[in-house]
Amino acid sequence: MTDNNTPIPEPLSAGLYIVATPIGNLGDITLRAVDILQRCDVVACEDTRVTGKLLKALKISKRMQRYDDHSGEGARASLIDRARTEAVALVSDAGTPIISDPGFRLVKDAREAGIAITTLPGACAVIAGLTLSALPNDKFLFAGFLPVKEKARIAALEEFAATKATLIYYETGPRLVKSLHAIAEIWPTREIAVAREITKLHEECRKGSAAQLAEYYTSNPPKGEIVLLIGPPEDQAFAGDPDALLAEALKTLKISQAAGEVAKATGLDRKVLYARAMELKQ
Repeated sequence: MTDNNTPIPEPLSAGLYIVATPIGNLGDITLRAVDILQRCDVVACEDTRVTGKLLKALKISKRMQRYDDHSGEGARASLIDRARTEAVALVSDAGTPIISDPGFRLVKDAREAGIAITTLPGACAVIAGLTLSALPNDKFLFAGFLPVKEKARIAALEEFAATKATLIYYETGPRLVKSLHAIAEIWPTREIAVAREITKLHEECRKGSAAQLAEYYTSNPPKGEIVLLIGPPEDQAFAGDPDALLAEALKTLKISQAAGEVAKATGLDRKVLYARAMELKQ
């Protein structure tokens, strides 16, 4: 105890602490996160300016060390060495570290080095967006950010065409409409949700078809961070003849294109259709 009867916090055990931070509303910081940030020896963060603002708001003064996906092995090794004798708190600019944010290699190397690792649950845009969307949540798949290039974006979406789960992606304002157009081309009837500015003043979640949402956001360019959610496919058995559809498609399309078109039309597995198209072509 000090002279003014203020308890002296016990020092933290050495190790790596994965600390979730708010995704918008400062009130979403957990009591445990504040405690760890107050007592740790150093904070590893994506951007010292962003984390500096958070610490200032929490009235915490702490050493910071920049660590992001561009940091080399030297920076990672330095943090591992510190975590052997000090408490290192890993944070991202917002939300839970490692979830489409830096930190995976650091945690992997720390575990391999025998460093004690502690995780502090907290805000995560993936889960917050899912709860807002009212889309089926018994099964969901988070797939990070969609690729920037159109061809790669289509391929990334088609990879999960037969997945019977709600698909979740992070997206940016400037790319949202392009992604919605791509989804409309592949799954015109699936229910889509766009959750934006979660926990902030202008939080919103809009639902509709991909085409409807693309039209809206073309007229109302979105800002802020976005969670894009795609409802699962409906359970409808295809009663037609896939061979006939493949044969017709192969008259004008390459094998991969034909398989993709029939997969979109029937909901059947693209890989299975590709193999069958190879047989038909031969």
